[in-house]
Amino acid sequence: MNTQHRKSLPNSPLDYYDAREAVEALQPGAYATLPYTSRVLAENLVRRCDPTTLDASLRQLIERKRDLDFPWYPARVVCHDILGQTALVDLAGLRDAIASQGGDPALVNPVVPTQLIVDHSLAVESAGFDPQAFEKNRAIEDRRNEDRFHFIDWTRKAFKNVDVIPPGNGIMHQINLEKMSPVIQVREGVAFPDTCVGTDSHTPHVDALGVVAIGVGGLEAESVMLGRASWMRLPEIVGVELTGQLQPGITATDMVLALTQYLRQQKVVGAYLEFFGEGARELTLGDRATISNMAPEYGATAAMFAIDQQTIDYLRLTGREEQQVQLVEDYARLTGLWADSLDAAVYERDLSFDLSGVVRNMAGPSNPHARVATSDLAAQGIAGPWTDVPGQMPDGAVIIAAITSCTNTSNPRNVIAAGLLARNANRLGLTRKPWVKSSLAPGSKTVALYLDEAGLTEELETLGFGIVAFACTTCNGMSGALDPVIQQEIIERDLYATAVLSGNRNFDGRIHPYARQAFLASPPLVVAYAIAGTIRFDIEKDVLGFDPQGHPIRLKDIWPSDEEVNAVVKSSVKPEQFRQVYIPMFAIHEDTGPKVAPLYDWRPASTYIRRPPYWEGALAGERTLKGMRPLAVLPDNITTDHLSPSNAIMLDSAAGEYLAKMGLPEEDFNSYATHRGDHLTAQRATFANPKLFNEMVVENGKVRQGSLTRLEPEGQVMRMWEAIETYMLRKQPLIIIAGADYGQGSSRDWAAKGVRLAGVEAIAAEGFERIHRTNLVGMGVLPLQFAAGTDRKTLGIDGTEVFDVIGRLTPQAQVTLIIERRNGERLEVPVTCRLDTAEEVSIYEAGGVLQRFAQDFLQATAPAPHAAGAH
Repeated sequence: MNTQHRKSLPNSPLDYYDAREAVEALQPGAYATLPYTSRVLAENLVRRCDPTTLDASLRQLIERKRDLDFPWYPARVVCHDILGQTALVDLAGLRDAIASQGGDPALVNPVVPTQLIVDHSLAVESAGFDPQAFEKNRAIEDRRNEDRFHFIDWTRKAFKNVDVIPPGNGIMHQINLEKMSPVIQVREGVAFPDTCVGTDSHTPHVDALGVVAIGVGGLEAESVMLGRASWMRLPEIVGVELTGQLQPGITATDMVLALTQYLRQQKVVGAYLEFFGEGARELTLGDRATISNMAPEYGATAAMFAIDQQTIDYLRLTGREEQQVQLVEDYARLTGLWADSLDAAVYERDLSFDLSGVVRNMAGPSNPHARVATSDLAAQGIAGPWTDVPGQMPDGAVIIAAITSCTNTSNPRNVIAAGLLARNANRLGLTRKPWVKSSLAPGSKTVALYLDEAGLTEELETLGFGIVAFACTTCNGMSGALDPVIQQEIIERDLYATAVLSGNRNFDGRIHPYARQAFLASPPLVVAYAIAGTIRFDIEKDVLGFDPQGHPIRLKDIWPSDEEVNAVVKSSVKPEQFRQVYIPMFAIHEDTGPKVAPLYDWRPASTYIRRPPYWEGALAGERTLKGMRPLAVLPDNITTDHLSPSNAIMLDSAAGEYLAKMGLPEEDFNSYATHRGDHLTAQRATFANPKLFNEMVVENGKVRQGSLTRLEPEGQVMRMWEAIETYMLRKQPLIIIAGADYGQGSSRDWAAKGVRLAGVEAIAAEGFERIHRTNLVGMGVLPLQFAAGTDRKTLGIDGTEVFDVIGRLTPQAQVTLIIERRNGERLEVPVTCRLDTAEEVSIYEAGGVLQRFAQDFLQATAPAPHAAGAH
């Protein structure tokens, strides 16, 4: 650490770094105009930056420049078990690579504290109407994931600085919010703002606490874990003023779905947002976290709220130590991180959103930003008349109704509202429709405690919303199998079945293979739809049932009042519940077991964990960027779910056929996500989404849907995996041509790893989502961006072409994409090289993050050469 600008914190034995002093020395009066994010970044620079480059880096913040990269050193890394485990598999593979070249593998460790929470691997095989659902689901999770959990346990013992929260304890983001983030860190006698990166795009959840936390891909997280700076250029920082207040009966979910639609329209992709104003001031921390969690859905990198009294109240509510709470307030007030200190902050753009205009909302049928007011469902053709045929499921049947995801279960008001609606429904004799697979999967064990305290556990269980897990479940596509009778009816009648969930993602094919559409909704609305049983139902007007006197019951008759929701939250949610859950969870347990070897003993028959291949074979060869054939030509809005799905593996898929060949029974295929530690399974997930539209595959004038491509030069249509295998055997370099917003969605490494292992050397698109572009660079794939007005259609690309890239690859340089058509015509198209920083160029040239680290590590640890004449 530098000592420049280091001072004593008043009334405390701690020191701090005075970023205000450093900024004012360069430009008097500048600190008052800096946004919250810039103040946190300035402190990070003053504390960690090389003194010789400090002033130049600070000027980027003060003058709002973007011409220089500057370093950011996050205080910690948080991971879930899918990307976190994959990152640790990579580090275990890196240890092998280092050992094979004579280095000491035990020296390869995360140097930044890394917390791994096992939360992504549980499937809802037993629904919420089974009293033993939690125990059954956990037992299945342990059985299916034995290989993975064995490896994760090894990492806990083999690597320094890795803490593991085992399965069954909650969702990483909710645990991060309720416990892991101290808001202000203390290390080596110095207090400083907590910052983190997480291997999940919803890491901004804790931005609600004033913590600059962003989602990154596993490859970027690996780089941070290993002590490298996360190099960045100043992001666009946008101020979002929230005015007014929510109308009665409107939930935080309704609010965030309206905001998500609005912010997508305002094109905030990649920006850091800062929410302020009278409306923001009145929002509880739970309501703020609902907004921050959805940052990837509106495309922002971060969604910040400054520290204020709501933050302090929340820290006390969640059982934080009083000394820590006081430190947060004192530090924030002293250093200008308290909300009142930001009145003069200047943003590059100012947006305004009136909370009083929010109505009851859902989002669907396949995008989180596709908001639809519940009152407009009928007009949009989603709701509508349907004929009730006794003994049959209706069209639009809701086959899954899930209260799931940290987005909503970290907000006690949303969960309590669902419990009160269930109580009101039970009193009037309403029941869940028998074809609805219902579940409650909170992100924290505290939810179970306060529902018990409020007397609402049994009310939810009566309607089929018993607790099935403390994990991501349905939101992550882990909704489990349907009742075989119901599944058979869907297939035989070709039924249009749907899902309603309180999650954050509803992309095509994500929630369940038999749910053609999925809608995001607040927890109380999820319960209401379980009663309605079909999406073809005007939830505001139609009759849910009849009371014992024969009177019709509508949604308004069971919707709880805000006053009652708030009163129950106040009386039932208590600090001791959080202490009861988190003190034992985070207690330090001395590991007295046998020491483990520094190299992992890979299990050759495993379909979950396998030594990664990034230092051998095709990946060790040169990327020429010459003679590339298209693997796919794709439309706008290709998500990482299209590139590498995370849901259940079907027997007739390439991965399913491979797992069957490896001897796995079909009921234990598990999800694509859980197999990402084994590249042989994960490769077969590349473009395996059945909802893919590859424009190279045209039938009767229309693009055919499916995991398909056309092998060239033969012109033969085949399944994507068979084409990839063929191209791999031919050592054929590949390219992907795509539209706008390529790679939106989850921070999924395998969306980049899969295409790289297939032989894809470059991707030319109209635009890239931030995390995915970084992952591509981290795997040594070159992102190229078409100039505005140029795209695959204006260029007439049909997939028969061959492509070269020429030009020097420097940050954001203009290079040339050469297109050679089958008829011999040659086209030269200027494109932007989206290696955005010098650090990214260096990573790309090394072949990727891991290759670059291995080179640097071996250089740094190589013995010094003997001096001349020495013996």
